[in-house]
Amino acid sequence: PAEQATTVVEDIVLQVGRTGAVTPVAHLRPVLIDGSTVSRATLHNEDQIMRLDVRVGDTIVLQKAGDIIPEILSVIMELRPKGTVPYTFPTFVEGCGGDGRIERVEGEAAYRCVALDSEHLHRQRLCYFVSKKALNVDGVGPKIIDVLLENNLITTYEDLFTLEVGDIKDLPGFQEKAAQNIVDALAAVKEVPLHRFLVGLSIDHVGEETARLIAEYFGSLTALYKASVDEVAEIHGVGDIVAESVVTYLQKPEHVTLIDGLLKHMVVSSVNGGSKGVLSGKILVFTGTLPTLGRDEAKDMARAHGGQISNSVSKNTDFVVLGENAGSKEQKALDLGVATLTEAEFLEMIK
Repeated sequence: PAEQATTVVEDIVLQVGRTGAVTPVAHLRPVLIDGSTVSRATLHNEDQIMRLDVRVGDTIVLQKAGDIIPEILSVIMELRPKGTVPYTFPTFVEGCGGDGRIERVEGEAAYRCVALDSEHLHRQRLCYFVSKKALNVDGVGPKIIDVLLENNLITTYEDLFTLEVGDIKDLPGFQEKAAQNIVDALAAVKEVPLHRFLVGLSIDHVGEETARLIAEYFGSLTALYKASVDEVAEIHGVGDIVAESVVTYLQKPEHVTLIDGLLKHMVVSSVNGGSKGVLSGKILVFTGTLPTLGRDEAKDMARAHGGQISNSVSKNTDFVVLGENAGSKEQKALDLGVATLTEAEFLEMIK
């Protein structure tokens, strides 16, 4: 069951993500909940702030289930200090490009940077490009990206793959062995699965699962280049907004140049259709902490046997695999009559 606690909202700060999405985050008076001390909670978007009427100074009810990011459930109105004012989004946010202007996109709940040419966003995209969710360059994280940027050794994604040991070994805190490890780790990224490549490009609205759906449907980067918005939108689970974002990104000359530069250093491997197996055509949701498997490991095992992964439970879900502290997804599965499995039952099914 989800754990709850009360604490005070000390500030509401806007966080600029790698795609330019601006997310409000509540900074909280630190509180112990579900075995750990937390001081942050996402407020998602303007609509959520208005629905809850969260204000700086409010005492709130906080909820955390399993490894889910804490969320604010409600405001305790009788404890609201006098003089609090409703939160309003500013016109400009540090971290966005141009003059820092933000806007709420029609038909969406999120605010976004109008211009995406800031140093902050550029750093975010470079860090995500080498991260575990994208190209998974071993040992190259945000701190190393920062050093490379500060010393003008990289500007683009492609620059990472032209680095030499001599460029790095004399930087502060580096020695030849550390420099060699970085160059070797980048050289090891010779073949990249299509879905990871798409994730690494930071295309708006394209996360891990969406990238997998697109990669499995089109099979290769060449086929995706030729796709129309309507063809991408036909993929179950993708839709018009994502399709427009993908096709627009791939048609921009600067992005074509960026991708062509990367292809000088790596091969983007094709996908030979979806895997066939005992879970072929089945949609699975994993929730909670599994006894022996990591969440990503379990998902990969399901995909290897033909399964599709979803992050939310619906009437279309076939199985929900439950770990410890499964939370609301377990209840939703029960409400909808969706079959639930333990880790042991899941492993027996794919044995």
